[in-house]
Amino acid sequence: MRRLRLLALLPALACAAALAQPAPDAPERQREGNRISEHVPEIPAELRARLNRYQNTRGASVAGWTRDGCLLISTRFAETAQAHRVCEPLGMREQLTFEPERIAIGGIAPARFGLDGFLYAQDQGGDEFWQIHWYDLATRQTHRLTPGGRTRNQGGLFSRDGRRVAWSSTARNGTDTDVWVMDFSSRQTRAMVTEGGDWRALDFSPDGRRLLVSRYVSINESYPGEVDLATGELTLFPVEGGKAAFGDFRYAPDGEAVFYVSDEPVEGRPQEFRTLRLRRPGSAPTIVSRDVPWDVGAFEIAGDGRHLAYVANEDGVSRLHLLRLPDLAPVAVPQLPVGVLGGLRFSPDGNRLALTLNTATSPSDAYVIDVGTDRLERWTRSEVGGLDTAKFVEPTLVRFPTFDTVDGAPRTVPAFYYRPAGPAPAGGWPVVIDIHGGPEGQARPVFSPNVQFLVNELGAAVLLPNVRGSSGYGRTYLQLDNGPLREDSVKDIGALLDWVAQQPELDAGRVGVTGGSYGGYMVLASLMHYSDRLRAGIDIVGISHFGTFLRNTESYRRDLRRAEYGDERDPEMAAFFDRISPLTNAQRIRAPLFVAQGRNDPRVPYTEAEQIVKAVRGNGQPVWFLMFDDEGHGFSKKSNSDHFGAAAVLFWQRYLLGGADGG
Repeated sequence: MRRLRLLALLPALACAAALAQPAPDAPERQREGNRISEHVPEIPAELRARLNRYQNTRGASVAGWTRDGCLLISTRFAETAQAHRVCEPLGMREQLTFEPERIAIGGIAPARFGLDGFLYAQDQGGDEFWQIHWYDLATRQTHRLTPGGRTRNQGGLFSRDGRRVAWSSTARNGTDTDVWVMDFSSRQTRAMVTEGGDWRALDFSPDGRRLLVSRYVSINESYPGEVDLATGELTLFPVEGGKAAFGDFRYAPDGEAVFYVSDEPVEGRPQEFRTLRLRRPGSAPTIVSRDVPWDVGAFEIAGDGRHLAYVANEDGVSRLHLLRLPDLAPVAVPQLPVGVLGGLRFSPDGNRLALTLNTATSPSDAYVIDVGTDRLERWTRSEVGGLDTAKFVEPTLVRFPTFDTVDGAPRTVPAFYYRPAGPAPAGGWPVVIDIHGGPEGQARPVFSPNVQFLVNELGAAVLLPNVRGSSGYGRTYLQLDNGPLREDSVKDIGALLDWVAQQPELDAGRVGVTGGSYGGYMVLASLMHYSDRLRAGIDIVGISHFGTFLRNTESYRRDLRRAEYGDERDPEMAAFFDRISPLTNAQRIRAPLFVAQGRNDPRVPYTEAEQIVKAVRGNGQPVWFLMFDDEGHGFSKKSNSDHFGAAAVLFWQRYLLGGADGG
């Protein structure tokens, strides 16, 4: 018992010691509007001009179809992403919302039942306390549907007849996410699922009497069910094997069978990947995507019940599949560029399928497939700042060996590798390693103006690794960094540094690392372990100590993160967090560091950034700090994003791209 009490005290004592370290060069904070900085130099006008065209690229994402046959899209023409309407291929984009904050478009009113409009969610300054609003296209008026304040409301799903709207909300107690249902005409609301935990509304039955819901525990564990809307009775679906991952869940057109995505065992055999399945009452599930040995992500069913479209994630690249219903026969689709697909939406008559396509050399844009002829039309052409897209670089998928083995052979880790054009300079190209967040995220070949600037303008190679714990490579790979295995993913970065050193075109003496959210933790941990091999690092909204992170993240997400990282209330886990966290090992970070943060971040609180900056500042290396008062988990406003992007480039110029002395 005495040992447990001592272990429980270790994290607090160690954190206090780290924060008490002297910071002899602590600078005076500079404030300009909503921006706070320390040690960040003034951005040269020449650099801002050079970045200007890259920072004026934009994308467009499909949200759905309006009743008049137009596409509703999300794109940015000023500071933040707003709702726009496009009514023909490459037609004018009409802006509909003009909010100061970004919006997320939700459900669109069913076209056949008199309503004409859509739902959207909006927060304030990135705090993620989203409120759901109704936008009436006929009157151009907006009405808030949710209670406001510090309630977090997500989704916004119409029933097929437009009479009801369902969404998820923390309004009941601020911690649990319940499912709420509103009678749209009277605006009367009811908390329909209040079982505790994180619940989501997925689909109304065709007759509007039932609602599919799911409780999310972790990326590996969900529990789907069905609610009788008249009685409120919740019936959970049986889960093969007792525990499994689930994705989307939809009623089949007959309202009795269901389509869903899951990695449940099949005939008693464990499954590595999530497959699309069809379960009819009283029958074993049919594995619809049996011939696709990869995860299935999004799927969409046409309102007329004639077709189903789904997307598979094949080694990071999206593949579109179209099936005829009810016989599940494949339907031809056009050849699409290599990239990432999303936003699948059938037109109200079921004859057209809209989608969002993003590639490594082109921002997101809206495309439409004619289902009967498989003809592809582009509906938006987003700006790329006047740049020559022919000079944009596509990545190569590489795999590098890491420290452990699989079936007696070295395990390999995938990475997307962007090489500058032309021959490498003497000594090789400098390298930026960009680590995704999540930790269950996945680096994919999507358009990034920042990556293109690094490669084309600064002559740096960029590597985007999918270290263990990344999604898209099967259940086993996904779980390889859970709990006490956390630092094994950091060892993968060490293996990547070994691989870099073996490539004659790369300069192993000039390698930097960047990442956001969990990727920010990976930056700090990599610098902690490999400061002798890394020249500099940029941590964006990153975790610096798992114990303080879990204690301070918003209460509605605390248990969700404990399922991935471990429970800081357990003394042994608390001691483990203390051993591996960059904050309590700050003296080992001996490379220039840039920390950027949003003040309103509900996921990784700004205190994670503040404490690592203070702890590292006494190590004799430069530490830059940048925080925006009107941002949350990342930078959504163009002016803020542009300023951070310019500061990041200046940081790389000073500490990565120079000679061995960092000049």
